Amino acid sequence: MNHDRQPGVASRVAAAQVADQILHRGASLKAAMNTVLPKFKDVRDRALVEAMVFAVVRQHARYADALEQWMSRPLAERDGVLRSLLYVGFAQLDAMKLPAHAALDATVEAVRHIQRPKHAGMVNALLRRAQRDGIPGAPSLAWPAWLRERVATAWPAQAESIFEQSALPAPLWLRVNADTMSVESLVDDLRVEGIDAQTDAELPQAVRVAESIPVARIPGFENGAVTVQDGSAQHVALALTPASGLRILDACAAPGGKAAHLHTLMPDAKLLALDVDPRRVRRMQDSFERMHLNIETRAANALDVESWWDGALFDVIVIDAPCSATGIVRRQPDVLLHRREHDLAELTVLQANLMDNLWRVLKPGGVMIYATCSILPEENEDQVSAFLSGTPDAQLRPLDHRFGHDTGAGSQRLTGERGMDGFFIARIEKSCR
Repeated sequence: MNHDRQPGVASRVAAAQVADQILHRGASLKAAMNTVLPKFKDVRDRALVEAMVFAVVRQHARYADALEQWMSRPLAERDGVLRSLLYVGFAQLDAMKLPAHAALDATVEAVRHIQRPKHAGMVNALLRRAQRDGIPGAPSLAWPAWLRERVATAWPAQAESIFEQSALPAPLWLRVNADTMSVESLVDDLRVEGIDAQTDAELPQAVRVAESIPVARIPGFENGAVTVQDGSAQHVALALTPASGLRILDACAAPGGKAAHLHTLMPDAKLLALDVDPRRVRRMQDSFERMHLNIETRAANALDVESWWDGALFDVIVIDAPCSATGIVRRQPDVLLHRREHDLAELTVLQANLMDNLWRVLKPGGVMIYATCSILPEENEDQVSAFLSGTPDAQLRPLDHRFGHDTGAGSQRLTGERGMDGFFIARIEKSCR
């Protein structure tokens, strides 16, 4: 990655190549980033590439719309990297607010490094127009029409805010193990590093950092005193009343944040964390080892109960169900590229099956927490309402205002509210009769 003599050109080229893979070739953002970031040794270069790619994927629909308006003849399909490089230039000026001279110079120079020197003048002219006129279009353009319509129907008063918040970078939420570090000391340590951080009045173990930073810069991360977990997800453990000796199942556990949180609140609980993907289970085990937590993990399909259940009923079952991920678009913007309408029908069937199958291994008097990172009613309150109507021994136990909007069948946090991800939680108790 030393083929350029001008600092920053290589990062623009890399960002364009990654964006091309995601936008035009169907690659996932995570997979495409993992192929490129290790080539950059300087953490600042890696952070710049990551920021440019995320901005492009979040705003690509607006940038495509601008090119359509501003170019008399569209770029050929084979020019995906060039198109992506234009998006990278737009992102620097629009979303990232980088100094115009640096964004223009490095991006125009990058045109030569992708073997398109004849297009340097065109790129320069388009970037200068973006600098002068701004990029037109609303953040909702990034959402496919069918999904945009569902969000607008479900949340008419909040839809524009959801779209706007989903197009912004998310803050970094941390959770402190109170046995080894206080939130106050973490905030102090971060500020010594020049990182502004805030505590949260309603989340006793949470610290919020305005911008994402490498985990290597987080004091206490390596020794397990601190972990990364969004504020909305931290509410899952808080929906339960801590008690001694509980037997707890986290049925769709990876990456393990909720199981780890439960363990810190109830260290004598017997916890089983399942996930269907062995690779995610291995990463979850590594995370538990870093945090010095004794949590049993198993690669298993939670629906195939006989393959993993030992016959002893659980006091608590947590189902953080696979879902549309519409509440975490700001963290996973490629969701909007890959999600299809038929996916939703398949996901709702899976969610219902998880609740039905796991209910039978819950003790009378036990509690099931059903959660998703979705903002769509069909995955959330509609799902819970259908379960309650078909399950005579199930009773909804309402949650208080800390958990978001009361939907009548669970609590919904919308994207960006109190700086958190969109997230749904319902607490359901199994009657003893």
